[in-house]
Amino acid sequence: MGARNWFVVGAVGWCCAFAALHVFWALGGSTGLASSAGTELAASRPTSFVVFGLWGVAAALIVAAVLVRAASNPSYSQRLRRILGWLLGAAGLAMLVRGVLIQIVLLTDAGDVRSAVGPEQTRMSLILWNPWFIVGGVLFLSVSYQVVRKQRSSIASPAAHPPGL
Repeated sequence: MGARNWFVVGAVGWCCAFAALHVFWALGGSTGLASSAGTELAASRPTSFVVFGLWGVAAALIVAAVLVRAASNPSYSQRLRRILGWLLGAAGLAMLVRGVLIQIVLLTDAGDVRSAVGPEQTRMSLILWNPWFIVGGVLFLSVSYQVVRKQRSSIASPAAHPPGL
């Protein structure tokens, strides 16, 4: 299995694992929810949070996994794969920036944020949630790079894809 395939498998796995966690929380599970969403939100579980923040995020993650697979599927048109590659790149960049920026804010305690979120949420963000987003961002950016690079190389070398094939 080439590196490109490992990135696809990793990105799909990342999406599915995170979606499963959100489904667990949406169905009433509580492990890790307070350290992710905050103790107040985890305890009160307003309907909008459950519908959009848990079920909605789980659905979005499943859609993202499908898009990762579609972007890497050579049977789809080059145009569609290129668009998906750029979308995955934007999503990957957003995840990477989110993970790194929040990590920096928590490590430097900018704006006294640690006392605002509490020690448990700070600790779990530093060791689990932010690195999780960084890994997801790197995986999505890697898939995007592979898809867009392959598109450019196939455009640059028409001999690789003779007309009619």
